[in-house]
Amino acid sequence: MADPLIMNNHPAELLRGIAQCATCGVEYEEASLPAVCPVCADDRQYLPLDGVQRWHEPAVESAGIEVVELEERLFALRVDGGVGIGQEAKVLVTDAGTVMVDVPSAITAEAVAQVAALGPLRAIIPSHPHMFGLQSAWSAALGGAEVWVARADAGWLGRAPENLRLWDREEEVLPGVVATQLGGHFPGSAVVHWEAADGRGVLLSGDTIAPNPDGRTAAFMYSYPNRIPLSGPVALRVADGAARFAFDRLYGNFAGAILSDARAAVLASAARHAAWTSGDHDDLTGPAGASD
Repeated sequence: MADPLIMNNHPAELLRGIAQCATCGVEYEEASLPAVCPVCADDRQYLPLDGVQRWHEPAVESAGIEVVELEERLFALRVDGGVGIGQEAKVLVTDAGTVMVDVPSAITAEAVAQVAALGPLRAIIPSHPHMFGLQSAWSAALGGAEVWVARADAGWLGRAPENLRLWDREEEVLPGVVATQLGGHFPGSAVVHWEAADGRGVLLSGDTIAPNPDGRTAAFMYSYPNRIPLSGPVALRVADGAARFAFDRLYGNFAGAILSDARAAVLASAARHAAWTSGDHDDLTGPAGASD
C-alpha cells in the first residue's frame, strides 16, 4: 500500500526550484540555468527555430496525464499538452514492486496516485538524457525511488535527483527485470528487459531501438529529429546486444510497438539498416549525378 502522505502531496510542492527546457522538457536547477539548454544544442536534438531559449515553470502549470494499460502488468503514461517532445513513460509491475522506464515531462497528483496504486516504485530508469523529464519530482512523489542514470551520460544532468544511482553496463533491477546499456543513440543508451506476465518477454527500448510506424521493423539512429543514422556496424552491435534476451514484444518511448516476434524483427531491421548504409542498395536510388 502506497503511503497516503506521498499520494496526497501535490506535485507543485515537489517542483519548487525546478525549471524545464520548453523545447525538450528536461529538468534543470532553476537557480543555475544555462544560457542555452545543452540537450537541445546537441546534434541529436534541436533549438527553437527563432534561437530563443525558453524555460518553463512546472510548479505553475503542468499537462494532463492518462495512465493506460498496454498489456497485463504494463502501463503507459500518456501526456496531453505541456512542454517537451511528448515521450510516453512505461511502468511495469512485478511482485517485488514497479519500475518506471523513461519519464514524463509532466506530473499530476492524479497520475502519481494511479502509479502508486500499482505497487511500490523501486526504480526510475531513463533510457537516455532526452528521457530525463521530471525524474526528480516523480522520484520524490513516489517515496524516493532511485533514479538510474547511465554513468556514461551523467554529464547531461541539469538537476541531480536526490536518490541518483549511477550504473554501468548491465544490472538486474528486480527479479525478472534487467537493464542493459547498448549504446548507439547515446553512449549509455539503455533498454530494459522484462520477463512479462506471459513469460514471453518484453523489451522496453526507449529509442535505443525505435519501433517504426509499420509495427514490424525498427530504426537505429544517432538523431531521430535530425535524421542522422548510426553506422551499420553500430546498428548490428545494438541489435545483437538486445538479442541476448528472449522477447516477443518491443515498446518504444512513444506510442510505437512491435507486438509479435520482436526479437527477430530487431535483428532483421539491423541487417537492413546495415545494408542500406553500406551502399548495398545504391542501385535503387536512381542515376542522379551520373555523367552521359
